[in-house]
Amino acid sequence: MTFQQYLLIGYVIYLIIMSLITMFLFIKDKAMAKQNGNEVRIKEKTLLGFTCFGGAIGAFIGRILAHHKTNKGYFSFTIIVSLLLQVAVLGLIVLKAMGAF
Repeated sequence: MTFQQYLLIGYVIYLIIMSLITMFLFIKDKAMAKQNGNEVRIKEKTLLGFTCFGGAIGAFIGRILAHHKTNKGYFSFTIIVSLLLQVAVLGLIVLKAMGAF
């Protein structure tokens, strides 16, 4: 296997792990909001950080499953932009692995 193929596999695994963690954080924060009100919660910076650094798919799914942060426009914007960037990077790695450039 070439370096680009290893890079592709590593990036996909990274995205899956980050997405699972991010989805869990969104669901956990919603459960904490129901249980504790606003006392102990996961910080919005943490949710957005995990979204930006590979967890956009998990944020999107977790947001739908938990019906969490759906009225926050900046969450929608961050998830969409992060998702587009993560898919673009994935596409570039795939093209490089296929030898397109």
